[in-house]
Amino acid sequence: MNTMKKFKLLFTVLCLFAITLVSAQKIKHDGKTYKVKKEKIFLDGTNVTDIIKKSDKNDILDKASKKQVKEEKEEKVKKAEKKEKKAEKKVKKAEKEVEKHEKAISNLSKSEDKLDKEKKKFEKLKRKGKLSPDDEEKWLEKLEKLEEKIKKNKNKVKKTK
Repeated sequence: MNTMKKFKLLFTVLCLFAITLVSAQKIKHDGKTYKVKKEKIFLDGTNVTDIIKKSDKNDILDKASKKQVKEEKEEKVKKAEKKEKKAEKKVKKAEKEVEKHEKAISNLSKSEDKLDKEKKKFEKLKRKGKLSPDDEEKWLEKLEKLEEKIKKNKNKVKKTK
């Protein structure tokens, strides 16, 4: 199983566990802790829904419903925050990609300028006859390396689009 499938499975199990916890809420009333599941009220594991006074029953059920509403709101807030963080991550990633692309364009421009400058220098030296055959060979190799560098930078620009 790949990690994404494992994550989804774990997330589903955790959600189901959270739902079972939410469905059985602990409510304190008159110094006692009751558990409320749906419309039933339990005290120490015993169903006391029919035993307690109607006013107490209504108070406990009201508290339980208010608590459930509060928890649902908190859950929605958490989900919204999670979505916001995810969106921020996407924005940061896009910004990084733009920076990479701009840097690649800048590097390409610099290497093209350097090639032009070096070609002019080579042509000038060649015209004046100041290059030995060995020097000319070195210059040609240097110019060839600069052209290769330009090709690499062009590929980087294409990759970062």
